[in-house]
Amino acid sequence: MREHEIDLYKELKKYFGFNQFKGLQEQVVTSIISGHNTFVIMPTGGGKSLCYQLPALVLEGTAIVVSPLIALMKNQVDAIRSLGSEMGVAHVLNSSLTKTEINQVKADIVSGKTKLLYVAPESLTKEEYIQFLNEVKLSFVAIDEAHCISEWGHDFRPEYRNLRNIIRQLGDVPIIGLTATATPKVQEDILKNLDMPDANVFKASFNRPNLYYEVRPKTKNVEADIIRFIKQHKGKSGVIYCLSRKKVEEIAQVLQVNGISAVPYHAGLDAKTRAKHQDMFLMEDVEVVVATIAFGMGIDKPDVRFVIHHDIPKSLESYYQETGRAGRDGGEGHCLAYYSYKDIEKLEKFMAGKPVAEQEIGYALLQEVVAYAETSMSRRKYLLHYFGEEFDEVNGEGADMDDNVRNPKKKVEAKNEVVTLLEVIRATKQLYKPKEVILALVGKVNAIIKAQKIDTLSCFGAGTSHDEKYWMALIRQVLVAGFITKDIESYGVLKLSSTGENFIKKPYSFMMTEDHEFNEEEDDTIVSASKSSGTADEALMAMLKDLRKKEAKKHGVPPFVVFQDPSLEDMSLKYPITIDELSNVHGVGEGKAKKYGKAFVDLIARYVEDNDIIRPDDLVVKSTGANSGLKLYIIQNVDRKLALDDIAAAKGLSMDDLLKEMEQIVYSGTKLNITYWLDDILDEDQQEEIHDYFMESETDRIEDALKEFDGDYDTEELRLMRIKFISEVAN
Repeated sequence: MREHEIDLYKELKKYFGFNQFKGLQEQVVTSIISGHNTFVIMPTGGGKSLCYQLPALVLEGTAIVVSPLIALMKNQVDAIRSLGSEMGVAHVLNSSLTKTEINQVKADIVSGKTKLLYVAPESLTKEEYIQFLNEVKLSFVAIDEAHCISEWGHDFRPEYRNLRNIIRQLGDVPIIGLTATATPKVQEDILKNLDMPDANVFKASFNRPNLYYEVRPKTKNVEADIIRFIKQHKGKSGVIYCLSRKKVEEIAQVLQVNGISAVPYHAGLDAKTRAKHQDMFLMEDVEVVVATIAFGMGIDKPDVRFVIHHDIPKSLESYYQETGRAGRDGGEGHCLAYYSYKDIEKLEKFMAGKPVAEQEIGYALLQEVVAYAETSMSRRKYLLHYFGEEFDEVNGEGADMDDNVRNPKKKVEAKNEVVTLLEVIRATKQLYKPKEVILALVGKVNAIIKAQKIDTLSCFGAGTSHDEKYWMALIRQVLVAGFITKDIESYGVLKLSSTGENFIKKPYSFMMTEDHEFNEEEDDTIVSASKSSGTADEALMAMLKDLRKKEAKKHGVPPFVVFQDPSLEDMSLKYPITIDELSNVHGVGEGKAKKYGKAFVDLIARYVEDNDIIRPDDLVVKSTGANSGLKLYIIQNVDRKLALDDIAAAKGLSMDDLLKEMEQIVYSGTKLNITYWLDDILDEDQQEEIHDYFMESETDRIEDALKEFDGDYDTEELRLMRIKFISEVAN
């Protein structure tokens, strides 16, 4: 039964209950039914699987579906079985089956019951399976997640490379390749590798107009920011992606401690826990899943409202696919990524052990992610350009759904600079990547420039009026404007396009947007609800300092013993009005809060009421005590009078690190008795002299103490004495 005998709409209604096809589905289904090789590029959520499921159900014989993940196959098989009454309509054939189960699968195929057989590429290499499949009628072979074929894809699987040869052994069957993400380079690679240059290619638009794209700098307070974001989206489902299992566990804990229902999901959890957590999310028993990229493959939850990237992913394909899990129902979807160049450097380090070619590819893909994060042009336009699609940033659908478009940076005329850039690319024979082009522009030398004698060219240093960051930003924008192309084959070498050649001959206005500057320390204080500047409440700060002076007098100790300045600053940002809230303030533990806190929270409560301040209660981020294990270890072993250098060595700490931990312990209000250690270093008189100094001093700064004693004691001795002093006097 081929296409002319089939009423597609009737079959669509019968099996899937839909009256209408979506997007390109009808054309794809028709192509497959008429026996053509077909290649489908359709973003996540576009209804890709229906494209081969429907033809498989209506054609004679069995369709083989090659898929990279067992979990994915299981999901799909369950879904197809739920469409009809017949269990045998779909089967999985992989290493997890018993002999009896395999025989059942074979029997169902032979009897013509089975319409879809899901296999892993490895199973197809088994001689017995090939032989068996040769004896039965096959309708076609579908290769799902076809980007796994290409080493330029974000998820390359070597076993996918050999699929073409295996399929040849099955005789002359049509091939269907499907992928949800493919740059022009990856598409070319897939068609070449599957040896189907004549395939009908269907490419849906990659634009998801309902998704809002945003990138924020990743600072020390990233967890507080995430908590605030989730609380603003209360009751909505979301996914948070992290690169490591350890981070997934940490973030999930922090969220739980702060009253957000969240579960972790990663490959290190056993299958039962993973399935349970996934179901809890699907059934809305939890709001948030914190996951490594192992999560979400084939998960079809239509109402995920936000996707947060705590760590930036390794490629824009991954990013696109992960953000694509938001807003599948066409409703709101907020995609928020935290970016810090440090993360990129970490990812580069991970690649160090890999073969050179793989490193080069990985590095080229990472640079695209950097460009996306740092650019200040329309993110949607940048992303779609990467996937080989033009986007009209003025009238395009979803044009304003993007932080850069809503908060535009100023534009400057860059006509002459574009000419300079293009001329340098031409003068260096279009052989170099952005890095070398930029060095040539600013007149700097590295090994390549020396070896290729670029520093002897007349254009060397033609762009010294601007810095490297400026030229990088310009290259990105000129690339999207189509003046230059990046030759992916050679890992990102820049070439001039005909548009670029013409621009040199006849330049016209080119407005350039300045890139974002992502400074690591940019946002070190959380912006409180009452202050938009992110600085502490100055008036309250002054009152707290006065109170500290009074309390210090009352207890007969220097003010810094009561609370240190950073703690007061944090109080005037978070407005704690209970002892419990106070113990969440920077550098204040429970002990300290109980000992000195009452007067402070009373003052703050009065101040908040008198001034009608809306307290940012969501800012008091409770810590999970991820570090508390180490602190506990130090406290216990100091109690046992263990030598400090042994404690440090046992935990792999330097003495400086150990002292920092001990300082945090005593400043938070816990006693540490280190007299046993100090008695070996300083005699009684020396200890008394330093103790008296701290008692009368205005400050506990070690630099001041060093000056005062003028070389009599070293930094370590003074720090140890300060720990003893705070422990005895303050706690």
